Amino acid sequence: MLRFLSDENLNGDIVRGLLLRQPDLDLLRVQDVGLQELDDPAILDWAANNERIVLTHDRATMPDFAYARLLKGQQMSGLFVINDRILVRQAIEELILLITCSEQKEWKNIVLYLPL
Repeated sequence: MLRFLSDENLNGDIVRGLLLRQPDLDLLRVQDVGLQELDDPAILDWAANNERIVLTHDRATMPDFAYARLLKGQQMSGLFVINDRILVRQAIEELILLITCSEQKEWKNIVLYLPL
């Protein structure tokens, strides 16, 4: 099963919906692990060290920092950039599809934009 870290700008309704649909989902929020005050590179670093795919709405800066990591030869567990205009239900459905049909290792060093 995929392991996630949601950043603080991710819609909480998506987090709640995912956990209602998949109660055993391994999803942490940055607030749960004391990262809410840290910048994007630090969050990506923590996620890489803890083998977690980052979930975010931040299209402005997070992908740039993710690509910068890759250019430096640093590993990344994956980044899912969810359009903030997508319906919550659609975001949840697409994430559930990814959770059900893929493995953690498939997303290593990948930036994925949702909707698919």
